Amino acid sequence: MPTNMISKVLEKAVLPLDVAPPVKKGPASRTSVRRNPNMERLQNGYLFPEISMRREAHEKKYPDAKVISLGIGDTTQPIPSIVTSAMAEYSLALSTPEGYQGYGPEQGQKSLRKAIADVVYPNMGIRDTEVFISDGAQCDIARLQMMFGRDVTIAVQDPTFPGYVDNGVIMGQTGPAAVDEESGGSRYAGIEYMRCAPENAFFPDLSRVRRTDVIFFCSPNNPTGHAASRDQLRQLVDFARRNGSIVVFDSAYASYVSGDDKPRSIYEVPGAREVAIEISSFSKFAGFTGVRLGWAVVPDELLYADGTRVARDFDRVVTTCFNGASSVAQAGGLACLATEEGRAAVARVVAGYKENARVLVDTFQALGKEVYGGDDSPYVWVRLFPGRRSWDVFAEILEKTHVITVPGSGFGPGGEGFVRVSAFNSRDRVVEACARLTSFLA
Repeated sequence: MPTNMISKVLEKAVLPLDVAPPVKKGPASRTSVRRNPNMERLQNGYLFPEISMRREAHEKKYPDAKVISLGIGDTTQPIPSIVTSAMAEYSLALSTPEGYQGYGPEQGQKSLRKAIADVVYPNMGIRDTEVFISDGAQCDIARLQMMFGRDVTIAVQDPTFPGYVDNGVIMGQTGPAAVDEESGGSRYAGIEYMRCAPENAFFPDLSRVRRTDVIFFCSPNNPTGHAASRDQLRQLVDFARRNGSIVVFDSAYASYVSGDDKPRSIYEVPGAREVAIEISSFSKFAGFTGVRLGWAVVPDELLYADGTRVARDFDRVVTTCFNGASSVAQAGGLACLATEEGRAAVARVVAGYKENARVLVDTFQALGKEVYGGDDSPYVWVRLFPGRRSWDVFAEILEKTHVITVPGSGFGPGGEGFVRVSAFNSRDRVVEACARLTSFLA
């Protein structure tokens, strides 16, 4: 149909202004649906959107300021061309009869599942059928919480990634929040907070940890940057085996680990297949934060108390709630892992972020600050002003330097007093941020 004819049809289809239905005024009508009471238990807004709102307000106040973000852990460097070329080629093939594909397996393309099993978990006994491809680790956290249900008890590192806690709150696994007397931060009743602080080398004293059904554990840790040693993970696995618990091990930053004594996977520890689920992501090592691709490993040996395989239930959740990760994204994920060239390309990106982290650590050390992380992680964990609240420090840094960080208290009561600084930016912006911070802190 010619364009002018389409316009005339549309004009006739639009209701004239003089007969448009009147706009109702007054208070909005309500449904009879009751709100999930657990939503009201969530504290404030989710941490990272809250930081984004504060950044937006700051930029309105200082429209000429060149804000540098070392806050939200969003990658900034381009995805290697060998990866994007694979996605582009796959996308173009969808325009041909021969290359078109519709729904794929909800669990993921077999070729990618096999590549993850072979490349990420060599000699660990992981089968491709135990790998479930997803749209990111954070989404898998929510699906796992849904699978576990409201009646399980959970433990988290303190400080920890807030997604573990908030999803538990929404599911009804916790009680209300209360102010922690020691830190002044809030903690939820029903959650076991495993303190990870400089005083215990960022690994909890498991002899003092209450038994729970599920233990969320991130290594290298977000936010502290600490990578657990082989002995520490052996303690964790043994603890879970003694207590009949399930460990959800988040290895999203495993590619940043240096040294043979710090496992990149919990399955490097004997016995882990019987007690652990591992979740991971292409976001932080391949720049897929916007592309969205991750995976979960659920071993066949992992059983519930009644002998049912946990993988059976996770497969049911995946096939019910998720139609599978984007096939285009999976083509890119395969390009990251399937060839030596792809693996080398993403490794160079990780190396660049690690160098940024070294620059940040060196800067804070030169200023005499208490600083941790950065060696095995893109995150630096620093106490700039002992005794001051994290949000106050965040606000002053932003006001005085136009640099975005993340307040440590957003990761739990154990994070109070610290800020997390991210290495995810270009080298020149990281160097500029360090110059601003040095002027402010010196």
